[in-house]
Amino acid sequence: MTEEISYPEYSTHYPLLLKNCFMRPLSLYPDEIGVVYRNDAGKYFRFTWRQWHERTCRLAHALKSLGVNPGKPGQPGDRIATMSLNHHWHLETIYATTCTGAVSHPINIRLSLDHMAYTITHSEDKILFFDDAILPLVEALYDRVKTTVQKFIYVSDKPGKPKTRIEPLYEYEELLKEQPPTFDWPDFNEDTYSVLYYTTGTTGLPKGALFTHRQLFLQTLYTTGNRFLLPTLPNDPPNPNTLAVLINVPLFHIHAWQAPFAYVYMASKIVFPGRFTPENFCELVQTEKVNATSMVPTMLAMLIEYPDFHKYDLSSLITVGTGGAALPLGLKAKAEKIFPQFTVGSGYGMTETLAGVIGATIKRNMVDWPKEQLDQVRVKTGLANPAAIDAKVIGEDGKPVPHDNETIGEIVLRGHWIMEKYFKDPERTTTAWRDGWFHTGDAAKVDQDGYIIIVDRITDVIRSGAEMVPTVLLENLTCNADFVLEATYVGVPDEKWGERPMCLARCLPNSGKTEKDLLKYLETAGVETGKLAKWMLPDYIVFCDEIPKTSVGKYDKIAIRKRIDEFVSRAEKVGKM
Repeated sequence: MTEEISYPEYSTHYPLLLKNCFMRPLSLYPDEIGVVYRNDAGKYFRFTWRQWHERTCRLAHALKSLGVNPGKPGQPGDRIATMSLNHHWHLETIYATTCTGAVSHPINIRLSLDHMAYTITHSEDKILFFDDAILPLVEALYDRVKTTVQKFIYVSDKPGKPKTRIEPLYEYEELLKEQPPTFDWPDFNEDTYSVLYYTTGTTGLPKGALFTHRQLFLQTLYTTGNRFLLPTLPNDPPNPNTLAVLINVPLFHIHAWQAPFAYVYMASKIVFPGRFTPENFCELVQTEKVNATSMVPTMLAMLIEYPDFHKYDLSSLITVGTGGAALPLGLKAKAEKIFPQFTVGSGYGMTETLAGVIGATIKRNMVDWPKEQLDQVRVKTGLANPAAIDAKVIGEDGKPVPHDNETIGEIVLRGHWIMEKYFKDPERTTTAWRDGWFHTGDAAKVDQDGYIIIVDRITDVIRSGAEMVPTVLLENLTCNADFVLEATYVGVPDEKWGERPMCLARCLPNSGKTEKDLLKYLETAGVETGKLAKWMLPDYIVFCDEIPKTSVGKYDKIAIRKRIDEFVSRAEKVGKM
């Protein structure tokens, strides 16, 4: 009789944990520069993977000494909040927290005080890390969160604590000094929660979304592997052996679209600018030979306006990913004209999807298409991540819409890294999850090639008579005008039609163009080419120095609607409906 072989649990159920991402660059490239930070004063901090790992080990010991407890499946560990810019301290905090089984909670420091206080108390954050630059904000919140937060940790590149009434207050670097440089990172169940994100609260109080180690690890593997699944175009530059990535998107925005996890796993050189400014961006690209980055479209617009970009050597930059809002073809073309060495593409995700779930990827049969045709593909919302995410666009009857590039429905999702439920919010969970699908609230259509194209938020669609005016289509077309940097559309109440479109546009400085010039452009480029029906043209156009935006760079249509009378009074009445 053959003796039955007993396989160890880790043979078939090896836990998918973030510590495995964390350890990879240390084991392969311990003495390479892995993390770079440039502060506002222009001082650089550079760490090898070994040095950065040792600092993170010291912080893990410090968290343990401060009483931080791990979680288990279904029961999150202590929540550790950060109110920080993009820098190496923030990255250390993320890994020291998650790899010990606690939950990383990056707080959006651009939210209102009410919403920040709500996320801290709702999540029951035990420890709060904050930067020296954020001190006034924390002091303003202190009375509202001091019964929830047990310990505050001050982060600065200058020694000493500030004079403040915040207590108990610890100094980050002092906490690390007496701690060992190694840490025995624990194994635990991969379904243990690792991160907690809150939405921006544009339709009410922010909603919290928890994600597990398994979800983040799978998303990281897919992000990494997907780079090698994309076809190579004839004029593509060679893939660099080492990615040097500039992290512009704030780490409080879904951990910069999961950048710390994917790029640590890939052993990329991670470059932090602290705050994004065009000057910081250009200097860091030149100094660190950055070859990849991501940003929201607003950042691209800021770079286009920056008058000194030609003073820098930006030739190392190859790819730029955009997200957070639809990428207008016109903005993409303007960016690639100024920075001809790189290609811009777009993707789609939301807080509840952890990061990107749909991307404007090129198929193999398209590699020989002319650039103009490829650009039309790159600004679409795109295709779902196959084998990981299911996505479809459904009509009001719950059935998929036809692939006719016309019929509008709602994007629904399911897959490995879609949020299971809102944290401590069963009612809104029930609203979002219906019939086994997560309902995004984004209106879209599908073209003949299966590419999804967002046309609006369901709540933002302008309803004129019995028809829907897709504002994203109008925004993209408006930004194609060579004198327009940014544009958005909202509905203005109308007695006859219910609503009529109003355009808010920000033009290039000294363009000399008028509202009627823009209308003429829309008639020529939109109506005469068949891209727009004439009734879709705006009745009002207003040129703005700034268009209201949310804390993550999206057009804030709620804020615009609250000031609708003000904008209408400033607008040029151009419509004839």
